Amino acid sequence: MFHAAIAALLLLNAGVALWRLHRGPTSADRMLAAELVSVSAIAVLLLLGIGLAQPALVDVALIFALLAAVATANFVTRTWTLLHEESGSREEAGRD
Repeated sequence: MFHAAIAALLLLNAGVALWRLHRGPTSADRMLAAELVSVSAIAVLLLLGIGLAQPALVDVALIFALLAAVATANFVTRTWTLLHEESGSREEAGRD
């Protein structure tokens, strides 16, 4: 029963993050909200895996954790590249 109550609170937390994901003014806000949703989902899966004695749910949670890390690295790399391309074009325009 304790695991189910904590899982319900985490799902509520994920719902708030989904609202922020929809409303977020910048892409960084949206990415942080997506990470909060994924962390909440991972925690819910771990709690359900323990509460229901299903070790497969723990494996699924680990896969989600790896995917969340890859998504974050991809976002940072893409944002970093776009920022450098913008600053490079500004520097070239200033030289003309």
